Amino acid sequence: MEYIPRAFLLLALALVAPAVASPEKYTYVIVHGATAGGWEWKKVGEFLSADGHTVYRVTLTGLGERVHLSTPDVDLETHINDVVNTILYEDLHDIVLVGHSYGGMVITGVMDRVPERIRHVIFLDAAVPDDGMSLFDLFGGPRPNSNVVDGMMQVPWVKPGTPPPHNTPQSIKCFNQPVSYENPLAKALPVTYVAFIPADKSAKERAATDKSWQRAESRGWTIRTFPGHHVAHVENPRGVATLVEDAISDRNQPVPGKPAAATAN
Repeated sequence: MEYIPRAFLLLALALVAPAVASPEKYTYVIVHGATAGGWEWKKVGEFLSADGHTVYRVTLTGLGERVHLSTPDVDLETHINDVVNTILYEDLHDIVLVGHSYGGMVITGVMDRVPERIRHVIFLDAAVPDDGMSLFDLFGGPRPNSNVVDGMMQVPWVKPGTPPPHNTPQSIKCFNQPVSYENPLAKALPVTYVAFIPADKSAKERAATDKSWQRAESRGWTIRTFPGHHVAHVENPRGVATLVEDAISDRNQPVPGKPAAATAN
């Protein structure tokens, strides 16, 4: 029998062996919460990029590095336009849309406007409004320890004189303007709602009081929990990056008594 060099044999086997598909890569568009900026998601974005994904960390008008554009006239619709225009002008398709906290209001409006560009939506400890609802409607008005000065919401965690990056005051119009959520294609999108659960709370306690959780559940969205405080993405960016990667496989569940939603994609 003729001798076949081992290196040649290995090369031949490699050529005829079926290719192993690499894990699919996605485009993430991340929307931060109130008074923050894209800077707050830098570490999560770095982990997602290292995993091969494309990441856009949108900073909303008047916040973060765009604080020089801050005025009392900036409203929720301005911020929805920030994200929609990022998607349109970057020509993004099949995106994973992620919103944190107040960002849930923003991504709700984005879902309503461009559902055909979206693959999956993830609400991270985020507001889940109904159509025509503002953030204040959702939470029963501003926090007791908040106040408004010259049309800008002042909150305790905004510390004047802190060097960047830092949180900044935000227009009251972002919180009292209602959002549109009536597009049937938006309501057909697969969505994951994630509640951040601190160590001194339980998921059961959170589910009993969290109106956003309850609204997400009533829509048939996937419910996940993640250990940590409201800024778990800062506390554990690797964990949150893995979470949003895993959530892409989530699918909505049928809701008893409701007709099946239209197909979004």
